[in-house]
This record gives sequence, structure tokens and C-alpha cells, in this order.
Amino acid sequence: MVFKRRTPRTYFEVVSESFYPRGGWRRAARYVGYRLRRLPDPAHKISRGIAAGVFTSFTPLFGLHFVISALLAWAMRGNILAALLATFVGNPVTFPVIAAMSMEVGSVILGERSLPLPLVLASFGEAANDLWRNFVALFTSETTQWRGLSRFLDRVFLPYLVGGLFPGLIAAIAAYFLANPLIAAYQKARVARLKKKFAKRREWAISRQISAQKAEVISKRAATE
Repeated sequence: MVFKRRTPRTYFEVVSESFYPRGGWRRAARYVGYRLRRLPDPAHKISRGIAAGVFTSFTPLFGLHFVISALLAWAMRGNILAALLATFVGNPVTFPVIAAMSMEVGSVILGERSLPLPLVLASFGEAANDLWRNFVALFTSETTQWRGLSRFLDRVFLPYLVGGLFPGLIAAIAAYFLANPLIAAYQKARVARLKKKFAKRREWAISRQISAQKAEVISKRAATE
């Protein structure tokens, strides 16, 4: 394959680069922005996709962000690839901020006491452990345990889900109105550059053709003299 890596990444490299990409987060953000600007769709469709991806990043449905953002973009008639790229907003750097804000808002709405961020992260770990142990229990004699998962759903997942809707919606609307004029201006400037480049190539081709015709006329005159 043309785009296949010469040396496949190890499992450790895959995990480490998911937390800190090669070249840093700034380079990764610039790459995502570049890809978003170059998508072959109108600015409003790309912006709808960006809004869908940003909104999805505020949900606690980790592992399903790509699927959810793609479905939202499809329902909104936005660009699906833009939605997938925009989920980059949710990354190991921003997730603690998103989680803390969503938990605080959700706890206020549900009338509960907000959990500190370390306990929220620990609850995610307990829920993951329960899911893994219960999966193993399907094939072994171990008993299933739902205590950690039940506590996670009640104290973390529900407040996170409810609380993430409002800041996620605000962030998605802001992302749309920020991205739409920027992408439209970039596309307009890019079209102007391409037209200018095409005009220069056309002028060069015409001048070359004229030069060739002049040379041909001169050679014919020289042959008749």
C-alpha cells in the first residue's frame, strides 16, 4: 500500500501518541485545522460537522465519539469527516477541564454534590474494571460484580451526561459561527489563488504558442528565400 508505514508502530507508541502526539499538540492542532480548511464542501456544511464533533466531545460516551459525531453530522447535513476531525477538541489535555465543568453543571441540575475530579477519574477506572471482569466471568467461574459500574452510572455518568449538554451546545454554536466565516474566507482566497495561477499558466501557454508560430513563420520565410 502507498500510505502504509514502513515500520509499524508498537502498542506502546500507539498508546503514548494518543496522549501526546508526535510533534506535540500544537502541530496536531495545526494539522487538523489544515485538513478542515481543505475539505471539498461548502463552508456551512463543514462548520456543521465541526459543531457536531465539538458537541460530541462534551459527552462521557468515550469510545463512541466518532460514531456519535458522524451520526449528528449526517442528521445536520454537515460534513462527516469534519465532525470526526473536530472530536480532536476532546483530548487528554482538555478532558479534565470538560469533565470538571460538566460534572459541576450536572450536579447543580440534578441537585447532587459534585465529585472531585480525581474521584471522577477513579470512577471511570472502576467501571472499566467491572466491565472487563464481567466479560471474563462469561468464560470462567468468576462471579459478576456491578458495584463499581453502578456507582459510576449514578454518581458520574449521569451528571456528566446531563451537565455536558449545555456547555457542549454553547461550544458547538460558538464553533459553528467562528468556523463558518473563516473557512468561507479561506475557500474564497484559495479559489482566487487557483484562478490567478491558472491565468498565469494560460498566459504562459499562449505566449509559448505564439513564439512557436513566429518561429515557424520565420523558418518558412528563410526556406523560401
